[in-house]
Amino acid sequence: MCIGIPMRVVGGSEFMAQCERHGSISPISLMLIGAQPPGTHVLTHLGSAVRVLDAEEARAIDEALSGIAEAVEGRAFESLFADLLSREPELPLHLRDE
Repeated sequence: MCIGIPMRVVGGSEFMAQCERHGSISPISLMLIGAQPPGTHVLTHLGSAVRVLDAEEARAIDEALSGIAEAVEGRAFESLFADLLSREPELPLHLRDE
């Protein structure tokens, strides 16, 4: 399974960015998505930004990752999945028969 990590661009150049997550700064390649201004949220995988995210989607992914970590540690995690607890699960658009 591959896990994408949401990060926020804090600086960089055309091909590389310094990205922050939870106070830690990492160099991230922008070769797949192009240059991004500081403040942009990106989904990263193995040192590369693979997609631009809006702030809400970045927050939801970050909370889901925190929820998984809490569940593994045996702590309460339900509040971190609030967006899923209040509705029925839905298939992604590309898997629907519509």
